[in-house]
Amino acid sequence: MDVSTETLVNEMPIAPKWGVKKNSDGKNVYWFGYKGHLAVSTKSQYIVRGLMSSGSLNDGKAAIPLLKQIQQTMPSLFRAGLMDKGYDYTPIYQQLQKMNLSAVIGYNPRREGEVIGFDEHFALTCVREHSFRYDSYDAKYETLKYSRPKECATCPLKDDSLCQKVYKIKRSVDLRKYTSPDRGSLKWSLYYKQRAAVERVNAYLKEYFDLNNVRHRTGKKRKSIFNSLH
Repeated sequence: MDVSTETLVNEMPIAPKWGVKKNSDGKNVYWFGYKGHLAVSTKSQYIVRGLMSSGSLNDGKAAIPLLKQIQQTMPSLFRAGLMDKGYDYTPIYQQLQKMNLSAVIGYNPRREGEVIGFDEHFALTCVREHSFRYDSYDAKYETLKYSRPKECATCPLKDDSLCQKVYKIKRSVDLRKYTSPDRGSLKWSLYYKQRAAVERVNAYLKEYFDLNNVRHRTGKKRKSIFNSLH
């Protein structure tokens, strides 16, 4: 059942709790209090939507209500959702798909075993383990097209029956693995680099708006102050 935006927002916990996340060195950082979840325009660095929660809430759980709010108020202003691997959950890909937005989200393996026959971007590999190259995306059929590896030009097996020139795969096979643009493409990488805008906005809020120095015992007062920032 599709839960309404209002229900998701109203059920979000706002009492101060312990939070934990990994820093740039891969070490856990702990704090007690709250967490701000922001949707930021990478071009203007404006905060287009924001939610506050308890520090213990997983980032991924706040993404759906943020996306639904954007869908209700400004559905045509964006082309893609750019998120780190902390948001690598199928429902988030599904919500972006409903909004006709590209999903550019870091992949989190989650103890998944090695997949034989595919590379790190989930493109098929040939019998000599060369990766097929992303060719194009058919939006009508939501299908990614891959062409044979460049190494085929000098490969002694290029005319062998085991080799194929092209293969296609529908995104519905696995929305997390097969995205548009493709994970291994230059366009995906350029999109993903724009996530730095979100980190800059977070730094501004902590340094210039004193969000690192919160002393309220209840979430309601803190939430009203947080909402006034966007």
